[in-house]
Amino acid sequence: MQRKGFDSAKYIEEQSKYILERINQGDSARLYLEFGGKLVHDKHAMRVLPGFDENAKIKLLERLKDQAEIIICIYSGDIVNSKTRQDFGITYDLEVLRLIDIFRKHQLAINSVVVTRYEDAPAVNKFINRLERRGIRTYKHFYTKGYPTDVETIVSEEGYGANPYIEVTKPLAVVTGPGGGSGKLATCLSQLYHEYKKGVKARYAKFETFPIWNLPLKHPVNIAYEAATADLKDVNMIDSFHLEAYGEMAVNYNRDLEVFPVVKRIIEKITGAAEYQSPTDMGVNRAGFCIYDDEAVREAAVQEIIRRFIIAKCDYKKGKITADSLERSELLMKEVNAKEDDRAVVNAAREYAEYKRRCDKYVNVVVMAIEMPDGTVVTGRSSRRMVAAAAAVLNAAKTIAGIDDEKYVIAPNVFRDIQDLKANILKHDRTSLNVEEILTALSISAERNPCAQLACRQLEGLSGCKAHCTAILSDRDEQTLRSMGIDVTCDPEYVTTNLYFA
Repeated sequence: MQRKGFDSAKYIEEQSKYILERINQGDSARLYLEFGGKLVHDKHAMRVLPGFDENAKIKLLERLKDQAEIIICIYSGDIVNSKTRQDFGITYDLEVLRLIDIFRKHQLAINSVVVTRYEDAPAVNKFINRLERRGIRTYKHFYTKGYPTDVETIVSEEGYGANPYIEVTKPLAVVTGPGGGSGKLATCLSQLYHEYKKGVKARYAKFETFPIWNLPLKHPVNIAYEAATADLKDVNMIDSFHLEAYGEMAVNYNRDLEVFPVVKRIIEKITGAAEYQSPTDMGVNRAGFCIYDDEAVREAAVQEIIRRFIIAKCDYKKGKITADSLERSELLMKEVNAKEDDRAVVNAAREYAEYKRRCDKYVNVVVMAIEMPDGTVVTGRSSRRMVAAAAAVLNAAKTIAGIDDEKYVIAPNVFRDIQDLKANILKHDRTSLNVEEILTALSISAERNPCAQLACRQLEGLSGCKAHCTAILSDRDEQTLRSMGIDVTCDPEYVTTNLYFA
């Protein structure tokens, strides 16, 4: 069982209190709060800060829901290019729809969706039409004239003034998006301009979890953030503005530091006041104060750095990232003196695969290993009946249930019938059952087989487990495992030479 090191309840309490302080500070009527990172299902934070509630941010907003409304930004180029959220495997435009559903479920007020740096493209217009026909207000913000250096033009009717004003009624406007580069900052600043034109005093702040400003620069948690953003080339740095203004060390990242002088000048031009002396000043981040076991957090962060490197190797194989991004991930591994086999399931999967190849003459055997909650490792190998991931999940459920490995929980005729369907009706080339099919077969078997019923009940116990496969998983299997809460990595090897691999 992974050792906890982060107090999520304290985090929610501290963060909400700090936000309220910002809202009520001075004589401002409204706070525009840029929400960086994942607002819901923040798996990264959960992995590097063991004890962190992946939905802590949404729970925090629930506390403030009477005072808050949400603006969701999406960059038009991300719609055109079908940019994908890696952890869920869905495009950014679909992620916006998913976010709206989640916010509604938590009774949070949705103000609107803003398409930033709007371009007149069919995919973008189709997305806007889809929202508007479902009663969701949408706005188009354009490229800001003069950005990033001509502040006089930016803060004028030609710059931010060219954007429509987003009607806001509550004291807290949360500005979020499906991912980085969505245009959240520009939307906040554009709104500040319009608010001051209307005689409304508004303020800006940034909600960001990583890097954690009051942890050392080379703390594994901060390095893990660099690993997570290796493709964006984010680099953690000492906030020189903060050091100069206060004589205090603080950590921030390169993009915030690079843009700060311009942002500071823009805010001063709009408001007439020099509110912030550093990018750290802008932040609302109490995460560092909620760590109570630094060693546990360091260990978890190193594991995340390893995980990111293994994923980067697969992404490079798939053509998703450049060689530079892969090299960056490898350098971060070296920075914390980590190796791939420091992730226990990696060695377990590779060693068992090698054993099967050597002893049983399996040439193309694939193995998946799953680390159980008690630290034991269960394996499963590919066969004519099922893929390695399906076998591992089935074996893991049987292990938790205390069912003998030799005991059938799915009858042979069930396998035969499903495989016949796949081969003869659906015309699939590969008939081995995938994870979803195995789970379906197990659920059906549970009606008549008490062992299958018992195994079914244990599937929830696999959430949070680590897994590793000796070959690249199909998209479907990867998504199913993620849905189950299993943290899976793979070796950068394909099962077949086929170029189409669904």
